[in-house]
Amino acid sequence: MSARNQAAPIDDRLVEDLPKTNRPRIGRTVVGSLSAGFVAALALPFVPTGSVDENYSTGMVLLGFALGWAMLAVLSTRRSDQPQRWAVVPATFMGASGCAALLAPNGFLDALGWIWPPALLAMTIWVYAQARRDLRTRARRWSLNPVLAVLVLVSIGGAYETLSRATEPSSEMRGDLVDVGPYRLHLECTGSGSPTVILEPGGGAAATTMAWIAPGVARDTRVCVYDRAGRGWSDAAQTPPDATQIAVDLHTLLDRAHVPGPYVLAGHSFGGLYVMTYANRYPDQVAGLVLIDSTAPRTSPVSDGGHGYSVLKHASSLVSTTARLGVGRLIAATSFGGLPPQARDAARSSAATAKEMSSFLDEFGVANRSESEAGQLTGLDGKPLVVLTAERGNLPGWTTSQDRMATLSTNSVHRVVRGATHDSLMENPAHAAAVVRAIRDVLVSLRSGAQLDAR
Repeated sequence: MSARNQAAPIDDRLVEDLPKTNRPRIGRTVVGSLSAGFVAALALPFVPTGSVDENYSTGMVLLGFALGWAMLAVLSTRRSDQPQRWAVVPATFMGASGCAALLAPNGFLDALGWIWPPALLAMTIWVYAQARRDLRTRARRWSLNPVLAVLVLVSIGGAYETLSRATEPSSEMRGDLVDVGPYRLHLECTGSGSPTVILEPGGGAAATTMAWIAPGVARDTRVCVYDRAGRGWSDAAQTPPDATQIAVDLHTLLDRAHVPGPYVLAGHSFGGLYVMTYANRYPDQVAGLVLIDSTAPRTSPVSDGGHGYSVLKHASSLVSTTARLGVGRLIAATSFGGLPPQARDAARSSAATAKEMSSFLDEFGVANRSESEAGQLTGLDGKPLVVLTAERGNLPGWTTSQDRMATLSTNSVHRVVRGATHDSLMENPAHAAAVVRAIRDVLVSLRSGAQLDAR
Protein backbone atom coordinates (compact mmCIF):
# COMPACT_ATOMS: atom_id res chain seq x y z
CA MET A 1 0.00 0.00 0.00
CA SER A 2 1.40 3.43 -0.90
CA ALA A 3 2.19 6.17 1.59
CA ARG A 4 -0.57 8.23 -0.03
CA ASN A 5 -3.11 5.53 0.76
CA GLN A 6 -1.87 5.15 4.32
CA ALA A 7 -2.43 8.87 4.98
CA ALA A 8 -5.92 8.92 3.51
CA PRO A 9 -8.67 10.00 5.92
CA ILE A 10 -10.68 7.24 7.56
CA ASP A 11 -14.42 7.49 7.31
CA ASP A 12 -16.01 8.23 10.70
CA ARG A 13 -18.43 5.32 10.42
CA LEU A 14 -15.65 2.86 9.61
CA VAL A 15 -13.66 3.96 12.66
CA GLU A 16 -16.69 3.59 14.88
CA ASP A 17 -17.15 0.03 13.54
CA LEU A 18 -13.60 -1.03 14.44
CA PRO A 19 -13.20 -3.41 17.37
CA LYS A 20 -12.66 -1.50 20.58
CA THR A 21 -9.12 -2.78 21.00
CA ASN A 22 -8.13 -1.53 17.51
CA ARG A 23 -9.52 2.01 17.79
CA PRO A 24 -7.05 4.85 17.88
CA ARG A 25 -6.27 6.04 21.42
CA ILE A 26 -5.96 9.67 20.40
CA GLY A 27 -9.06 10.78 22.32
CA ARG A 28 -7.59 9.76 25.66
CA THR A 29 -4.27 11.27 24.63
CA VAL A 30 -5.89 14.64 23.88
CA VAL A 31 -7.86 14.72 27.13
CA GLY A 32 -4.99 13.39 29.24
CA SER A 33 -2.36 15.73 27.82
CA LEU A 34 -4.44 18.89 28.08
CA SER A 35 -5.70 17.91 31.54
CA ALA A 36 -2.09 17.46 32.64
CA GLY A 37 -1.32 20.90 31.25
CA PHE A 38 -4.21 22.40 33.21
CA VAL A 39 -3.00 20.79 36.45
CA ALA A 40 0.54 22.01 35.76
CA ALA A 41 -0.77 25.54 35.13
CA LEU A 42 -2.38 25.52 38.58
CA ALA A 43 0.59 23.92 40.35
CA LEU A 44 3.62 25.70 38.87
CA PRO A 45 2.70 29.17 40.27
CA PHE A 46 3.16 27.66 43.75
CA VAL A 47 6.80 26.74 43.15
CA PRO A 48 8.87 28.60 45.80
CA THR A 49 10.64 31.70 44.55
CA GLY A 50 12.17 34.83 45.97
CA SER A 51 9.61 37.21 44.47
CA VAL A 52 5.95 36.50 43.70
CA ASP A 53 4.11 38.87 41.41
CA GLU A 54 1.82 38.93 38.39
CA ASN A 55 4.68 38.30 35.95
CA TYR A 56 5.78 35.21 37.87
CA SER A 57 2.30 33.69 38.11
CA THR A 58 1.46 34.49 34.49
CA GLY A 59 4.72 32.98 33.28
CA MET A 60 4.28 29.79 35.27
CA VAL A 61 0.67 29.36 34.12
CA LEU A 62 1.75 29.67 30.49
CA LEU A 63 4.57 27.17 31.01
CA GLY A 64 2.06 24.72 32.49
CA PHE A 65 -0.21 24.97 29.47
CA ALA A 66 2.80 24.72 27.16
CA LEU A 67 3.64 21.41 28.84
CA GLY A 68 0.16 20.07 28.04
CA TRP A 69 0.42 20.95 24.35
CA ALA A 70 3.93 19.50 24.18
CA MET A 71 2.67 16.25 25.72
CA LEU A 72 -0.06 16.08 23.08
CA ALA A 73 2.47 16.47 20.26
CA VAL A 74 4.81 13.80 21.68
CA LEU A 75 2.30 11.23 22.96
CA SER A 76 0.05 11.39 19.90
CA THR A 77 3.06 10.56 17.77
CA ARG A 78 4.24 7.67 19.93
CA ARG A 79 1.00 6.16 21.22
CA SER A 80 -1.54 6.60 18.43
CA ASP A 81 -1.91 6.36 14.67
CA GLN A 82 -3.01 10.02 14.51
CA PRO A 83 0.06 12.18 15.26
CA GLN A 84 -0.82 15.78 16.13
CA ARG A 85 2.49 17.44 15.34
CA TRP A 86 0.77 20.83 15.00
CA ALA A 87 0.52 20.89 18.82
CA VAL A 88 4.17 21.97 18.82
CA VAL A 89 3.01 25.43 17.68
CA PRO A 90 0.79 26.28 20.71
CA ALA A 91 3.40 24.63 22.96
CA THR A 92 6.08 26.93 21.55
CA PHE A 93 3.82 29.99 21.61
CA MET A 94 2.89 29.53 25.27
CA GLY A 95 6.32 28.38 26.35
CA ALA A 96 8.03 31.39 24.79
CA SER A 97 5.41 33.74 26.23
CA GLY A 98 5.83 32.19 29.68
CA CYS A 99 9.61 32.56 29.62
CA ALA A 100 9.27 36.16 28.45
CA ALA A 101 6.86 36.95 31.30
CA LEU A 102 9.28 35.45 33.85
CA LEU A 103 12.36 37.23 32.53
CA ALA A 104 10.97 40.55 31.34
CA PRO A 105 10.84 43.66 33.55
CA ASN A 106 7.68 45.08 35.09
CA GLY A 107 5.41 46.62 32.49
CA PHE A 108 6.19 43.94 29.91
CA LEU A 109 2.67 42.54 30.02
CA ASP A 110 1.23 46.03 29.57
CA ALA A 111 3.38 46.52 26.48
CA LEU A 112 2.08 43.27 24.98
CA GLY A 113 -1.57 44.13 25.60
CA TRP A 114 -2.16 45.09 21.99
CA ILE A 115 -0.34 42.04 20.62
CA TRP A 116 -1.14 38.89 22.55
CA PRO A 117 -5.00 38.88 22.33
CA PRO A 118 -5.13 38.92 18.50
CA ALA A 119 -2.10 36.60 18.32
CA LEU A 120 -3.79 34.11 20.64
CA LEU A 121 -7.04 34.31 18.67
CA ALA A 122 -5.21 33.72 15.37
CA MET A 123 -3.34 30.76 16.83
CA THR A 124 -6.58 29.28 18.19
CA ILE A 125 -8.23 29.48 14.77
CA TRP A 126 -5.18 27.84 13.19
CA VAL A 127 -5.20 25.05 15.82
CA TYR A 128 -8.89 24.43 15.14
CA ALA A 129 -8.18 24.02 11.40
CA GLN A 130 -5.30 21.64 12.06
CA ALA A 131 -7.29 19.55 14.52
CA ARG A 132 -10.21 19.36 12.12
CA ARG A 133 -7.84 17.90 9.53
CA ASP A 134 -5.81 15.53 11.72
CA LEU A 135 -8.33 14.31 14.33
CA ARG A 136 -10.31 11.87 12.21
CA THR A 137 -13.53 11.55 14.17
CA ARG A 138 -16.00 14.09 15.47
CA ALA A 139 -15.75 12.69 18.98
CA ARG A 140 -11.98 13.21 19.03
CA ARG A 141 -12.32 16.75 17.73
CA TRP A 142 -14.92 17.56 20.36
CA SER A 143 -12.47 16.53 23.09
CA LEU A 144 -10.38 19.54 22.03
CA ASN A 145 -13.11 22.08 21.34
CA PRO A 146 -13.75 23.14 24.97
CA VAL A 147 -10.10 24.12 25.31
CA LEU A 148 -10.24 26.15 22.11
CA ALA A 149 -13.43 27.87 23.29
CA VAL A 150 -11.65 28.92 26.50
CA LEU A 151 -8.74 30.31 24.47
CA VAL A 152 -11.16 32.37 22.41
CA LEU A 153 -12.73 33.78 25.58
CA VAL A 154 -9.28 34.57 26.97
CA SER A 155 -8.33 36.47 23.84
CA ILE A 156 -11.60 38.43 23.92
CA GLY A 157 -11.12 39.21 27.62
CA GLY A 158 -7.57 40.38 26.99
CA ALA A 159 -8.69 42.66 24.19
CA TYR A 160 -11.49 44.06 26.38
CA GLU A 161 -9.05 44.86 29.18
CA THR A 162 -6.55 46.51 26.83
CA LEU A 163 -9.20 48.67 25.20
CA SER A 164 -10.69 49.60 28.57
CA ARG A 165 -7.32 50.74 29.88
CA ALA A 166 -6.68 52.79 26.76
CA THR A 167 -10.04 54.57 26.89
CA GLU A 168 -10.53 55.09 30.66
CA PRO A 169 -10.07 58.63 32.03
CA SER A 170 -6.50 59.26 33.12
CA SER A 171 -5.90 60.26 36.74
CA GLU A 172 -2.87 62.13 37.98
CA MET A 173 -1.35 61.15 41.29
CA ARG A 174 -1.67 63.76 43.99
CA GLY A 175 0.69 63.72 46.93
CA ASP A 176 3.99 61.84 47.08
CA LEU A 177 5.49 58.37 47.00
CA VAL A 178 7.56 57.84 50.14
CA ASP A 179 10.17 55.10 50.48
CA VAL A 180 9.45 53.06 53.61
CA GLY A 181 12.12 50.43 52.97
CA PRO A 182 10.73 47.39 51.13
CA TYR A 183 8.46 49.56 48.96
CA ARG A 184 7.03 53.02 48.44
CA LEU A 185 3.71 54.21 49.84
CA HIS A 186 1.52 56.98 48.50
CA LEU A 187 0.68 59.80 50.93
CA GLU A 188 -1.41 62.94 50.39
CA CYS A 189 -1.84 65.62 53.03
CA THR A 190 -4.09 68.69 52.79
CA GLY A 191 -5.27 71.44 55.12
CA SER A 192 -3.43 72.95 58.07
CA GLY A 193 -3.55 72.82 61.84
CA SER A 194 -3.00 70.24 64.54
CA PRO A 195 -3.37 67.54 65.53
CA THR A 196 -3.07 65.86 62.15
CA VAL A 197 -5.81 63.41 61.20
CA ILE A 198 -4.79 60.17 59.48
CA LEU A 199 -7.49 58.42 57.47
CA GLU A 200 -7.23 54.63 57.12
CA PRO A 201 -9.34 53.17 54.27
CA GLY A 202 -11.32 49.97 54.74
CA GLY A 203 -10.50 46.46 53.63
CA GLY A 204 -9.55 46.24 49.97
CA ALA A 205 -9.89 50.01 49.57
CA ALA A 206 -7.55 52.80 48.50
CA ALA A 207 -7.19 56.44 49.48
CA THR A 208 -9.73 57.48 46.84
CA THR A 209 -12.56 56.04 48.97
CA MET A 210 -12.03 58.90 51.44
CA ALA A 211 -12.95 61.49 48.79
CA TRP A 212 -16.03 62.79 50.67
CA ILE A 213 -14.31 62.82 54.06
CA ALA A 214 -10.82 64.25 53.55
CA PRO A 215 -11.97 67.66 52.21
CA GLY A 216 -14.40 68.10 55.10
CA VAL A 217 -11.72 67.35 57.69
CA ALA A 218 -9.21 69.61 55.89
CA ARG A 219 -11.38 72.61 56.76
CA ASP A 220 -10.53 72.10 60.44
CA THR A 221 -7.00 70.69 60.51
CA ARG A 222 -4.32 68.94 58.52
CA VAL A 223 -5.49 65.57 57.16
CA CYS A 224 -3.47 62.83 55.49
CA VAL A 225 -4.74 59.83 53.56
CA TYR A 226 -2.53 57.10 52.17
CA ASP A 227 -2.56 53.88 50.15
CA ARG A 228 -1.47 50.73 51.92
CA ALA A 229 0.99 48.45 50.14
CA GLY A 230 -0.55 47.12 46.93
CA ARG A 231 -3.30 49.75 46.83
CA GLY A 232 -3.76 52.77 44.63
CA TRP A 233 -0.42 54.35 43.79
CA SER A 234 1.59 52.38 46.37
CA ASP A 235 3.97 49.54 45.50
CA ALA A 236 3.01 45.95 46.22
CA ALA A 237 4.28 44.00 49.23
CA GLN A 238 6.01 40.65 48.81
CA THR A 239 4.16 39.06 51.75
CA PRO A 240 0.55 39.46 52.95
CA PRO A 241 0.69 42.42 55.39
CA ASP A 242 -1.21 41.93 58.64
CA ALA A 243 -2.29 44.72 61.01
CA THR A 244 1.12 44.88 62.71
CA GLN A 245 2.98 45.26 59.42
CA ILE A 246 0.49 47.89 58.27
CA ALA A 247 0.96 49.82 61.53
CA VAL A 248 4.75 49.65 61.17
CA ASP A 249 4.49 50.81 57.56
CA LEU A 250 2.29 53.76 58.54
CA HIS A 251 4.64 54.77 61.38
CA THR A 252 7.62 54.69 59.03
CA LEU A 253 5.68 56.58 56.36
CA LEU A 254 4.70 59.42 58.68
CA ASP A 255 8.23 59.65 60.09
CA ARG A 256 9.94 59.78 56.69
CA ALA A 257 7.35 62.21 55.32
CA HIS A 258 7.96 64.46 58.34
CA VAL A 259 4.35 64.48 59.50
CA PRO A 260 4.55 65.29 63.24
CA GLY A 261 2.34 63.57 65.79
CA PRO A 262 0.43 62.84 67.86
CA TYR A 263 -2.35 61.94 65.45
CA VAL A 264 -6.08 61.40 65.40
CA LEU A 265 -6.56 58.10 63.58
CA ALA A 266 -9.83 57.32 61.77
CA GLY A 267 -10.28 53.84 60.31
CA HIS A 268 -13.16 52.37 58.35
CA SER A 269 -14.00 48.63 58.46
CA PHE A 270 -10.67 46.72 58.47
CA GLY A 271 -9.02 50.12 58.80
CA GLY A 272 -10.35 50.16 62.34
CA LEU A 273 -8.22 47.10 63.14
CA TYR A 274 -5.15 48.87 61.80
CA VAL A 275 -5.61 52.09 63.77
CA MET A 276 -6.24 50.10 66.97
CA THR A 277 -3.05 48.13 66.33
CA TYR A 278 -1.20 51.40 65.73
CA ALA A 279 -2.55 52.83 69.00
CA ASN A 280 -1.32 49.75 70.85
CA ARG A 281 2.18 49.84 69.34
CA TYR A 282 2.70 53.61 69.39
CA PRO A 283 0.50 55.00 72.18
CA ASP A 284 2.48 58.23 72.47
CA GLN A 285 1.77 58.96 68.81
CA VAL A 286 -2.03 58.70 69.15
CA ALA A 287 -4.19 61.53 70.48
CA GLY A 288 -7.59 60.05 69.66
CA LEU A 289 -9.46 57.48 67.54
CA VAL A 290 -12.53 57.31 65.34
CA LEU A 291 -13.72 53.78 64.50
CA ILE A 292 -16.04 53.87 61.48
CA ASP A 293 -18.18 50.72 61.47
CA SER A 294 -14.97 48.95 62.36
CA THR A 295 -14.34 45.23 62.20
CA ALA A 296 -14.24 43.97 65.78
CA PRO A 297 -10.92 42.85 67.28
CA ARG A 298 -10.39 39.46 68.92
CA THR A 299 -8.86 38.66 72.26
CA SER A 300 -7.39 35.36 71.02
CA PRO A 301 -3.59 34.93 70.92
CA VAL A 302 -1.84 36.22 67.82
CA SER A 303 -0.92 33.38 65.48
CA ASP A 304 2.55 33.11 64.03
CA GLY A 305 2.42 34.58 60.56
CA GLY A 306 5.73 33.08 59.49
CA HIS A 307 8.34 34.73 57.32
CA GLY A 308 9.05 32.03 54.76
CA TYR A 309 7.03 30.44 52.00
CA SER A 310 3.50 31.85 51.76
CA VAL A 311 0.83 29.75 50.05
CA LEU A 312 -1.55 32.70 50.42
CA LYS A 313 0.74 35.05 48.50
CA HIS A 314 1.17 32.54 45.68
CA ALA A 315 -2.59 31.93 45.54
CA SER A 316 -3.52 35.62 45.51
CA SER A 317 -0.95 36.30 42.81
CA LEU A 318 -2.37 33.45 40.71
CA VAL A 319 -5.94 34.74 41.01
CA SER A 320 -4.79 38.28 40.21
CA THR A 321 -3.67 37.19 36.73
CA THR A 322 -7.36 37.21 35.76
CA ALA A 323 -7.13 41.02 35.80
CA ARG A 324 -5.49 40.74 32.36
CA LEU A 325 -8.77 39.23 31.14
CA GLY A 326 -10.93 42.06 32.46
CA VAL A 327 -12.27 40.16 35.50
CA GLY A 328 -11.18 42.82 37.98
CA ARG A 329 -12.67 45.56 35.82
CA LEU A 330 -16.04 43.81 35.64
CA ILE A 331 -16.11 43.48 39.43
CA ALA A 332 -15.01 47.08 40.02
CA ALA A 333 -17.64 48.41 37.61
CA THR A 334 -20.34 47.77 40.23
CA SER A 335 -18.41 49.37 43.10
CA PHE A 336 -17.67 52.90 44.36
CA GLY A 337 -20.77 54.31 42.64
CA GLY A 338 -21.42 56.89 45.37
CA LEU A 339 -18.01 58.56 45.27
CA PRO A 340 -17.41 61.86 43.44
CA PRO A 341 -16.94 61.15 39.69
CA GLN A 342 -13.18 61.68 39.58
CA ALA A 343 -12.57 59.59 42.71
CA ARG A 344 -15.02 56.92 41.48
CA ASP A 345 -13.20 56.53 38.16
CA ALA A 346 -9.80 56.41 39.88
CA ALA A 347 -11.01 53.83 42.42
CA ARG A 348 -12.45 51.59 39.69
CA SER A 349 -9.33 51.86 37.56
CA SER A 350 -7.10 50.96 40.50
CA ALA A 351 -9.30 48.10 41.69
CA ALA A 352 -9.18 46.53 38.22
CA THR A 353 -5.42 45.94 38.35
CA ALA A 354 -3.71 42.67 39.20
CA LYS A 355 -1.74 44.42 41.95
CA GLU A 356 -4.85 45.52 43.80
CA MET A 357 -6.68 42.23 43.27
CA SER A 358 -3.73 40.41 44.82
CA SER A 359 -3.41 42.76 47.79
CA PHE A 360 -7.17 42.54 48.41
CA LEU A 361 -6.96 38.76 48.73
CA ASP A 362 -3.79 39.00 50.82
CA GLU A 363 -5.49 41.31 53.31
CA PHE A 364 -8.50 39.11 53.87
CA GLY A 365 -6.32 36.02 54.01
CA VAL A 366 -4.64 37.28 57.21
CA ALA A 367 -7.82 38.78 58.68
CA ASN A 368 -7.84 36.52 61.75
CA ARG A 369 -4.30 37.50 62.64
CA SER A 370 -5.07 41.20 62.16
CA GLU A 371 -8.12 40.91 64.41
CA SER A 372 -6.03 39.32 67.15
CA GLU A 373 -3.32 41.96 66.82
CA ALA A 374 -5.91 44.74 67.17
CA GLY A 375 -7.26 42.93 70.22
CA GLN A 376 -3.98 43.60 72.04
CA LEU A 377 -5.23 47.16 72.63
CA THR A 378 -6.87 47.12 76.05
CA GLY A 379 -7.38 50.84 76.67
CA LEU A 380 -6.77 54.38 75.48
CA ASP A 381 -6.16 56.09 78.84
CA GLY A 382 -9.05 58.51 78.45
CA LYS A 383 -8.16 59.66 74.93
CA PRO A 384 -11.25 60.72 72.96
CA LEU A 385 -12.85 57.88 71.02
CA VAL A 386 -15.89 57.96 68.75
CA VAL A 387 -17.39 54.68 67.54
CA LEU A 388 -19.69 55.05 64.53
CA THR A 389 -21.98 52.20 63.51
CA ALA A 390 -24.10 51.86 60.38
CA GLU A 391 -27.76 51.27 61.15
CA ARG A 392 -28.52 48.94 58.26
CA GLY A 393 -27.11 45.65 56.98
CA ASN A 394 -25.39 44.52 60.18
CA LEU A 395 -24.72 40.90 61.04
CA PRO A 396 -25.96 39.49 64.37
CA GLY A 397 -23.74 40.65 67.22
CA TRP A 398 -22.29 43.58 65.27
CA THR A 399 -23.81 46.28 67.47
CA THR A 400 -22.68 44.46 70.61
CA SER A 401 -19.11 44.37 69.37
CA GLN A 402 -19.32 48.10 68.56
CA ASP A 403 -20.50 48.78 72.13
CA ARG A 404 -17.55 46.79 73.41
CA MET A 405 -15.05 48.85 71.40
CA ALA A 406 -16.52 52.04 72.90
CA THR A 407 -15.35 50.86 76.34
CA LEU A 408 -11.71 51.27 75.32
CA SER A 409 -11.79 54.84 76.65
CA THR A 410 -13.49 56.68 79.48
CA ASN A 411 -13.99 59.57 77.05
CA SER A 412 -15.97 57.86 74.32
CA VAL A 413 -19.31 57.88 72.54
CA HIS A 414 -21.04 55.33 70.36
CA ARG A 415 -23.26 56.74 67.63
CA VAL A 416 -25.47 54.89 65.18
CA VAL A 417 -25.73 56.65 61.83
CA ARG A 418 -29.38 56.47 60.84
CA GLY A 419 -30.08 54.94 57.45
CA ALA A 420 -26.40 54.26 56.78
CA THR A 421 -24.88 51.04 55.51
CA HIS A 422 -21.28 49.92 55.84
CA ASP A 423 -20.37 51.29 52.41
CA SER A 424 -22.55 54.40 52.47
CA LEU A 425 -20.49 55.84 55.33
CA MET A 426 -17.85 56.39 52.65
CA GLU A 427 -20.00 56.88 49.54
CA ASN A 428 -23.11 58.78 50.65
CA PRO A 429 -22.31 62.48 51.24
CA ALA A 430 -24.87 62.79 54.05
CA HIS A 431 -23.52 59.74 55.89
CA ALA A 432 -19.91 60.76 55.23
CA ALA A 433 -20.78 64.07 56.89
CA ALA A 434 -21.44 62.10 60.10
CA VAL A 435 -17.89 60.76 59.87
CA VAL A 436 -16.49 64.27 59.40
CA ARG A 437 -18.48 65.44 62.40
CA ALA A 438 -17.15 62.59 64.56
CA ILE A 439 -13.56 63.50 63.65
CA ARG A 440 -14.28 67.17 64.34
CA ASP A 441 -15.74 66.29 67.76
CA VAL A 442 -12.54 64.45 68.68
CA LEU A 443 -10.52 67.52 67.63
CA VAL A 444 -12.72 69.81 69.75
CA SER A 445 -12.35 67.49 72.74
CA LEU A 446 -8.58 67.52 72.39
CA ARG A 447 -8.34 71.26 71.97
CA SER A 448 -10.74 72.14 74.76
CA GLY A 449 -10.12 69.30 77.17
CA ALA A 450 -13.88 68.69 77.38
CA GLN A 451 -15.61 65.34 77.33
CA LEU A 452 -17.18 64.18 74.10
CA ASP A 453 -20.85 64.99 73.58
CA ALA A 454 -22.92 61.81 73.36
CA ARG A 455 -25.26 63.37 70.78
